[in-house]
Amino acid sequence: MNIKWYGQSCFLLTAENGVKILTDPCSPKTGYDVKNVYCDAVTISHDHFDHNHVTSAAGEPVVITAPGEYEVGGVRITGFPAFHDKYGGQQRGSNILFLFEMDGIRILHAGDIGHQLTREQIAEIGVVDVLLVPIGGKYTIDYLEAREFANSLRPSVVIPMHFRTPLCTLDDIDDCGNFVSTVQDCRIHKLNDCEASIFTNTLGEDRVLVLDPCVGQEEE
Repeated sequence: MNIKWYGQSCFLLTAENGVKILTDPCSPKTGYDVKNVYCDAVTISHDHFDHNHVTSAAGEPVVITAPGEYEVGGVRITGFPAFHDKYGGQQRGSNILFLFEMDGIRILHAGDIGHQLTREQIAEIGVVDVLLVPIGGKYTIDYLEAREFANSLRPSVVIPMHFRTPLCTLDDIDDCGNFVSTVQDCRIHKLNDCEASIFTNTLGEDRVLVLDPCVGQEEE
């Protein structure tokens, strides 16, 4: 499978059979101009402007905005209910964790998770091969909490998201520097690219992939 990062929590996941899933498309107000991205499905973790810009998508995608089990073109998608804060959603509302199963790989997109998972939630989610986790703090867990979150799920690959970059207009969130400094015991790959291909035979273990946001857009 191929994964492409557009900024914030917006990724395009592409399976070997060509099925494309767009996650949490963000508004241009964030500094990322995501538009005309052809996809078969769009997942929305919560209804905030930097995660719900469905008009970024091209084609006629299925739009998934609720927890539950779904299937799109052979890709299994499971949404797990969670919260945007540490107070049961009282401060910022709900959040959905989406688990994608494609090409034998289980990818968990944590959305704007604001808390650690319970043992019950960890058991329900099951095995996670690739974790997409926010690290910027303020609106989500911060870089130290993201490390704890990752440790609880024990993925082979961690890809940080929702952090400040030179393009990002949300200057009150952290960049990726502090997170990278806390994972020095892992193999850290700064790819200087917005996308990466991941296969079951190259997953490895305890790897952190740091992507650059994509400049431009995917044309239909």
